[in-house]
Amino acid sequence: MAKGHRGLRHKVFRRANESVMHALRYAYEHRRDRKGDFRRLWIVRINAAARIHGLSYSRLIEGLKKAGVEIDRKSLADLAVRDQTAFGEIAQAAKSALS
Repeated sequence: MAKGHRGLRHKVFRRANESVMHALRYAYEHRRDRKGDFRRLWIVRINAAARIHGLSYSRLIEGLKKAGVEIDRKSLADLAVRDQTAFGEIAQAAKSALS
């Protein structure tokens, strides 16, 4: 499992074992961190697209909840990046629900 580690970290058993244990612990922790990292990225993308349409992220999400639009942040961020017209329609629905 220490294949690819450098120096004594793959040659000497004790050092290799320490290195592998560290790597496994980091992999476990970072699998969970990655989920939060992606959520933060989606929120940044949604906020940037929402500002173009005259809304903040929080107002957009509030408007979507009031309008009864159930779309997750991953899909919403994908629309914001790939299909601005569809995102614009969703933003318009959120705006009309707020007023």
